[in-house]
Amino acid sequence: MSELFFLGTGGAVATKARDNTALLLHHGQDLVLVDCPGSVTRKIKTLGLDPRAVCAIQVTHVHPDHIYGLPSFVHSLMLADLRIRLFAAEESIHFCRELLSLYGLQDESIRCRIEFRAVGSGDRFEPLPGVECQAFHVPHKESSLAFAWSFPENGKTLLYSGDTPVFPPLFKQAAGMDTLIHDCSVPSRYFQEYPFLPSMHTNALDLGRMAQEARIKRLIPCHFFGELDFDMDEIALEIREHYQGDLVIPRDLMRIEL
Repeated sequence: MSELFFLGTGGAVATKARDNTALLLHHGQDLVLVDCPGSVTRKIKTLGLDPRAVCAIQVTHVHPDHIYGLPSFVHSLMLADLRIRLFAAEESIHFCRELLSLYGLQDESIRCRIEFRAVGSGDRFEPLPGVECQAFHVPHKESSLAFAWSFPENGKTLLYSGDTPVFPPLFKQAAGMDTLIHDCSVPSRYFQEYPFLPSMHTNALDLGRMAQEARIKRLIPCHFFGELDFDMDEIALEIREHYQGDLVIPRDLMRIEL
């Protein structure tokens, strides 16, 4: 793994500046797509990369803003002789298989083939040769399907939380890591206005406190809600009330070195 791109940094409601959260890992000549919302093919091309280089897709969970673009992405590659492995929880694998079947995208005429690989919490696997990943269950409302993913390489570690409230076991796992990309959907004031949010997502104040306690070297918040009225300065200020490390507020299509 050498670099990571943010295909989107927003929540379920896109804005002019931020589309639904998804990541793209670039290692050598290969790509790993983490979640698959809309316009993935166009975004990869905008970055100057080739969508046909996607060798693996990792699905955190199957809420619409994380998976609705999967049929379109496969359809866009239907003439390419590709084998793309899709890693997810068993239940998410079933959902993705059914979603593609609805559009006939597993028919023999589709030359791009999705190979489904179910993983469980704690499982280690290689989305690309030489790139090891580990899956961790995280809560997300009633869902038992949500995963965080870690990518250790060359003595450095990256962990992406997916959608989750504050989950102490995940921060224990992340302790001392080089980079944590974590749900940071809203400033803390919205947790009082919308009492269902603490069971689903993380606010900026809590994220900064937990990241500091876990000694995270670089913190990248993401999944910012587009339907509520706040700006990134408020997010950054709340995180900085506790967190003293390297804070990166991502933009769509931003690149970071790993």
